[in-house]
Amino acid sequence: MTAKNAFYAQSGGVTAVINATACGLIQEARRLHLLHPQRIGKVYAGHDGILGALTEDLIDTSRESDEDIARLRYSPGGAFGSSRYHIGPLATHRAHFERLIEVFRAHEIGYFFFNGGDGSMGAAWHLSQTLAELGHPLTVIGIPKTVDNDLALTDTCPGFGSVAKYVATSMREAGFDVASMARTSTRVFILEAMGRHAGWIAAAAGLASEKEGDPPHILLFPEVRFDAERFLARVDECVRRHGYCAIAVAEGLCDDGGCEIGGHGFDDLPSHTRAGGVGRFIGELIHARFGYKYHLALADYLQRAARHLASGTDVAQAHALGVAAVERAVRGSNNVMLTLQRLSDRPYRWEIGEVPLSAVANKEHRMPAEFISADGFHITEACRTYLQPLIEGEDPPPFRRGLPDYVRLANHRVPRVLPDFAP
Repeated sequence: MTAKNAFYAQSGGVTAVINATACGLIQEARRLHLLHPQRIGKVYAGHDGILGALTEDLIDTSRESDEDIARLRYSPGGAFGSSRYHIGPLATHRAHFERLIEVFRAHEIGYFFFNGGDGSMGAAWHLSQTLAELGHPLTVIGIPKTVDNDLALTDTCPGFGSVAKYVATSMREAGFDVASMARTSTRVFILEAMGRHAGWIAAAAGLASEKEGDPPHILLFPEVRFDAERFLARVDECVRRHGYCAIAVAEGLCDDGGCEIGGHGFDDLPSHTRAGGVGRFIGELIHARFGYKYHLALADYLQRAARHLASGTDVAQAHALGVAAVERAVRGSNNVMLTLQRLSDRPYRWEIGEVPLSAVANKEHRMPAEFISADGFHITEACRTYLQPLIEGEDPPPFRRGLPDYVRLANHRVPRVLPDFAP
């Protein structure tokens, strides 16, 4: 029996640990191929995710050394390239699905591993069902990944723990800085974090505050309607009490006018644009009311690329999910997303489970009310209990000449055998 090859795609925004998942997956496939060569063949990665399948731009991971594959565990970004490309319904995109079948048949691909967030899980489910409808069933395994931590039915998402560690560390360090200068200089520090619909990352900044007066003093979540007057009153109170105010805000903050904060007027601030993001908007709001000097930090890509400060828990979970994806695929699991299930908080214990792709496709998990303080400006002890183990443990990359020594794979291409296709 000819072994089926595997196709692995990185999808959506990358993280500090998505390559750790790729590392675990490729290592496990190699191990199983040596033991049972008839069960799984090579792992082909899509160059720029699903686009690599459509354009027959496949990367032969078998041509990389074991040493370089192992170094993937310590490297950020997407080693094979990622994309947000979406294939529409069969009625309008039949040619795309027929092309996928051609590519998978030409390269004897029987396993499809899709490593992404809620939209990617929806795409994986859609692809699986459509290919089966067209007479080409495929083993499809979804592997969770998103810094936003908003996938349903999993305790956490690989990528989040490391971002959480980064923003909590950054807030603590910036807090020391601002506190030392507040009397004669900056009174307000704002950290704008990712999170268009869910406030998990902004919440993680709250871990930096362990006692009364510690920054951050205010957290702003998409789950809590932004009230400018209540917010300004809290800022004033913080500055009077502590001498300064440190704030973490999720980019998707919402008010009565929607989630494009700054797109409508307040009497205090006649001109509002969102060119600098919501952090700039609330900084200008504070300055207009009180005249306080403020500094703004946009964590942006830095928060999801900071492998040098990755959470040990996050790295271990990301790698383990890559291993488990191969194990379960060859055992017969199909049309599922792997999950992380929490067994206990202290000590933190977890295991890998699986749920149907249909149950998580395009589903979004926002912060529960019990994780947000009654006044809406901070996190509760229940939230701390949930977040704390996700940022723990250190797993630094090797350093060379003072900088992280990350790997860049050669990414040898598989020879094309089909005509060109324009997605």
